[in-house]
Amino acid sequence: MGSLFANFSSGIVPLEAYIFVSLVMFFAGIYGFLSRKNLLMVLISIELILNSADINFAAFNRYLYPEHFEGFFFTLFTIAISACETAVAIAIVINIYRNLNNVEVDSLQELQEPELQDTKEQ
Repeated sequence: MGSLFANFSSGIVPLEAYIFVSLVMFFAGIYGFLSRKNLLMVLISIELILNSADINFAAFNRYLYPEHFEGFFFTLFTIAISACETAVAIAIVINIYRNLNNVEVDSLQELQEPELQDTKEQ
């Protein structure tokens, strides 16, 4: 553990530090996704999970293949995809708010289709 802190003073950030930050972000996103009731907070938690994966792509690319840029390009591609996903999700949340005046996860039960009655009974 001492060598990990010795690298910080030399200006070189070790791969383990990136993995640790990514791990903390990933589990914070999982916790937020499972515990939050607000749809916007769930969306932010999903973004935390995606950003933790992006940190891993960039860090492993830098340490394993420093002469190639595939990890960085893949990270940029996933950031663009997550921006599109966020735009669509926010549009859905706005539509839910307009219909229900609430963005809580529990209120989404009202959006279910009514069950069809059997035609034989009529």
